[in-house]
Amino acid sequence: MATDRYQAHDFLGLDELLTEEQKLVRDSAREWLKKEVSPIIEQAYEDAKFPHQIVPGLAAIGAFGPYIPEQYGGAGLDQITYGLIMQELERVDSGVRSTASVQSSLVMYPIYKFGSEEQRMKYLPKLASGEMIGCFGLTEPDHGSNPSGMTTNFVDKGDHYLLNGAKMWISNSPFADVAVVWAKDETGRIHGLLVEKGMEGFTAPEIHGKWSLRASTTGELVFDNVKVPKENLLPGKSGLGAPLLCLDSARYGIAWGAIGAALDCYDSALRYSLERIQFDKPIAAFQLTQKKLAEMITEITKAQWLTWRIGVLRNEGRATTTQISMAKRNNVDMALKVAREARQIHGGMGITNEYPIMRHMMNLESVITYEGTHDIHLLILGMDITGIPAFK
Repeated sequence: MATDRYQAHDFLGLDELLTEEQKLVRDSAREWLKKEVSPIIEQAYEDAKFPHQIVPGLAAIGAFGPYIPEQYGGAGLDQITYGLIMQELERVDSGVRSTASVQSSLVMYPIYKFGSEEQRMKYLPKLASGEMIGCFGLTEPDHGSNPSGMTTNFVDKGDHYLLNGAKMWISNSPFADVAVVWAKDETGRIHGLLVEKGMEGFTAPEIHGKWSLRASTTGELVFDNVKVPKENLLPGKSGLGAPLLCLDSARYGIAWGAIGAALDCYDSALRYSLERIQFDKPIAAFQLTQKKLAEMITEITKAQWLTWRIGVLRNEGRATTTQISMAKRNNVDMALKVAREARQIHGGMGITNEYPIMRHMMNLESVITYEGTHDIHLLILGMDITGIPAFK
C-alpha cells in the first residue's frame, strides 16, 4: 500500500485567518485520512466499491453534519470548518467526500432545517454517528437540470401517502437507511418525504459501469406504491426552494472539496518534477514545467480565497446562491485543469495508479456535472448579472 506523502500548500497564508479550532479539526481529519483511507483508496477505486469500514472514522472526524448543533449529534462547527473537512476528504478522493457531503448537506441539513423536532431526534444523532446512512432523491431519469419537471408524486390516502416514481444518479442509495425524497403532491407542490429502507415497494438498485466516482456507491430510487407514514413529511418548507437550499450547502462543500483534489494533483506533480531526472537535471528545472506549476498554484490560491470568503459570508448568513454557484463552477473547472497539467508533468507515469492523478481527473468529470452542471452554473451567474433568465 502506498504511503501518503502529501504536504499542504498555502501560498498566500490563508492559515493565518483560520481559528485554532478550524486548523485543529482540519489537521486531525488530514492525519486520519492519511493513515486510514489513503492506503486503501486506489484498491477501492479499482474494485468500484465504497470502503464501508471507514464510516465510523468519518463520523469520528466530524465529517457527518459538522455544523449540525450538538443536541442533535453534530459538532456545532462553523461553515469554514465544514469546508476544510470537505477539502481534506476530496484531497484523498472525490467519492469519499461525496459520501460525506450527501450525508451532511443533503440529508442531515434538510431534516434539521425543515424537519419536525421528532424527526430531528429520530434521525440526526444516528446519521451523525454513521449508524445510519442517508441519500437525497431529486434528480430523475428525465429531469436533471430541470428538477421542477419531476414526475415522482404522492397522493393522500387518509392515514398515509402513496408514493410513486423514480430517482436517478443517487449517491449512497443502494446502502442508505433513509432517503430524503422530493416529490409532488396532488396540486403539483414539491415536498420532502423521509423514505426508509424496507418500506414495501421501495428499491434502490446500484448503477454499475462507472469510470468516475468508483469508490462511491451510486444507484437509483424506485417507488412502486410505497406507503409513507404522514409523520415522514418534512413540514418546515415546501416548493422547489427547499431542495435548492440543500444544494447550496452541498455546492459550497464541493467548492472546498475541489480545491483538495487540485492540491493533491499539484503536490504530486511538484514532488515528481523535483525527483524525475531528464537531460541530467530534474524536470522542475525546465521553463515549461515551471510555467505549469506556477499557473497551477496561482489558480489554486485564487480558489482558496474565493471559497474562504464565501465561508465567511455563510457564517454571517449572507452568502447567495449565485456566489456559491460561482465558487462551485470555478473551483471544479480549476481542479480539472490542474489535474490535466499534473498528468502531463508525470508523463506516462501519470496514467498509472501509482499516482492519484487519473483517479482525480475521472472523479472530477462527475463533480463538474452533478449538483448543477458547469453550463447551468454559468447561466445562473448570467441571470444574476443581466436580470434575464436564459432558461426556465
